[in-house]
Amino acid sequence: MPDQRFRGDPYRALDVAHDASDAHIKRRWRELAREHHPDRAAGNGEEAARLTARMARINAAYDVLRDPARRAAYDSSPAGRRARAESGTTGGGTHFDEDGAVAGERGGPPPPPRTRPVTARYDTSAGLRPRNSRTGAPSATMRGTFPRSRRDSVERDLRASTPTGPVHRHAGRRAEPLPTLREARETTLNFGRFHGYTLGEVALLEPSYIDWVARTITRDRDLVIRARLIQADLDEKGVTRGYRPPTPGFGSRPAEG
Repeated sequence: MPDQRFRGDPYRALDVAHDASDAHIKRRWRELAREHHPDRAAGNGEEAARLTARMARINAAYDVLRDPARRAAYDSSPAGRRARAESGTTGGGTHFDEDGAVAGERGGPPPPPRTRPVTARYDTSAGLRPRNSRTGAPSATMRGTFPRSRRDSVERDLRASTPTGPVHRHAGRRAEPLPTLREARETTLNFGRFHGYTLGEVALLEPSYIDWVARTITRDRDLVIRARLIQADLDEKGVTRGYRPPTPGFGSRPAEG
């Protein structure tokens, strides 16, 4: 019995011969799906509805022919034998409309989608900009010309070879002079076991404490600089001193908040 969900000749709906192979039927179904997909309507409601109905008929015909049992049932039915006799099993090059009627002879793959026509060729040589040319300059400068001098204009001169523009340098803040060794020795400590002592007195009593201050204290930049000056003086004089382990977290700035 023919398939009750499809009315008409599925071979004619897919534009294939009655003796077409399964591979040819599948290939033809893909071609028709690309040609009649509703997405090609591009916002046209009527065209989208027409393509949707057409795709539903194409898919229903393919569902009949891709199943060997349903295809054999249709071929053995009176409608299938009559359609086979009328086509003579040579209808592979005949094109049919949505209802399965013959619309004319057509062979080969479906035509490509329409594209915008090429109406002219454009000369882009006017957009050529030589290397090291100004980005804001007109594009009339061609090979063999030189870029305009910076003295000809007071505006900012941006070059194509240096997209960030010219580098403007300015003098920063002058570094503060370092204290003298005498000033460093007269610096008074306000913490720790040597509270109230000067760094010079600490260097005489316990030189390793100077190393500890230079290595551990981070909240007082001036104190560290003075301790390092005294440390360098001790190294120059060859004063031996033991290692004083650092105290984690001592001298660091407390967390805000």
